[in-house]
Amino acid sequence: MLSTPNNSHFVIRQANIGDCPLILRFIKELADYEKLLHEVVADVPTLEESLFGEKPQAEVVIAEYLGKPVGFALFFHNFSTFLGRPGLYLEDLYIQPEMRGKGFGKILLGYLGALALKRNCGRLEWWVLDWNQPAKDFYQSLGAEPMDDWTVNRVTGPALNNLAAIYDEAKKSNESNESNESKNL
Repeated sequence: MLSTPNNSHFVIRQANIGDCPLILRFIKELADYEKLLHEVVADVPTLEESLFGEKPQAEVVIAEYLGKPVGFALFFHNFSTFLGRPGLYLEDLYIQPEMRGKGFGKILLGYLGALALKRNCGRLEWWVLDWNQPAKDFYQSLGAEPMDDWTVNRVTGPALNNLAAIYDEAKKSNESNESNESKNL
């Protein structure tokens, strides 16, 4: 748990499995703000398994003010082949609207920056929606550089199944060829 020097009433703590309903609520609040609530399919059991199961896929910290949860950050490690070092990827950072403007988002990002350095990460990265100018301005004020030369690509749903099928077909073809070769020996 971290209590900040400038505001002893603001605390950042590691989330635990009991926080999954809260995490889901924050995810939905963020998605609503981003006009993407219709895309949220996560539920509490999925978050429990993904975040606190046998092989956790991401980490979450909860921001609290006066003992009340006011936001969260969900992040995980990625890897830079160019740097040859890990990085931290920030999937979501959210502070409730009524708590914005108090410096909590800045402190939360600062926490992640410190964590990245502690873990010998070469960078901290995240995406921001093109239309979210207040967030873009905020991040740039902290030294973040937009990666305008890069385009995000995503494969999901049926397209992901089709992509995986390419490998499955190649694997079956290879196994069939190996089986035929062994019969010919």
